[in-house]
Amino acid sequence: MTGARFAAWILGAAVCGAWLASAAGVTREARVARATPRPPDAAQFDALAADVQAQAGRLRQRLAQAPAPREIERNPFRFAQRSGPAIRRAAPHAAPSPDMPFTPPEVREPALQLIGVAETHTKDGVVRTAMIAGGYNDLMMVTVGQRILGRYDIVAVGADAVELKDVQSGATRRLILQ
Repeated sequence: MTGARFAAWILGAAVCGAWLASAAGVTREARVARATPRPPDAAQFDALAADVQAQAGRLRQRLAQAPAPREIERNPFRFAQRSGPAIRRAAPHAAPSPDMPFTPPEVREPALQLIGVAETHTKDGVVRTAMIAGGYNDLMMVTVGQRILGRYDIVAVGADAVELKDVQSGATRRLILQ
């Protein structure tokens, strides 16, 4: 056995002996509670505690008789339950009668307004450009030969009017400067 190992055994034995010696000094006797003198205001504290206890009892009785809370009628964070969507059934189409002529649906003309005419002098003559306002705040600047809205060809641009030809029907529409 080496010297280091021997010293470790001696140290371990000393620690165990100290532990056993400290445990021998502990007694198992019950402690005697010391009587503390009552302060002079103890009677007032007892009366106050009794009053608080009585009020707590009355409060419990009143809460037992209180009405139960109602169910929440409105929740702003949830949508109301809806029934299923109503099913609409289309009325059956009647077959067209032979004595009733077929009428095609009306096609509305777009709202167009001539708001100005510009002239440019070139060596070939005067070239006029029409400024036409469409229905959705559209501004179209057109000259003769162009097509607008996929429907109208520009036939002529005068000093105060524009002629448009409908490609589908062949009708002529005239816009006048106002």
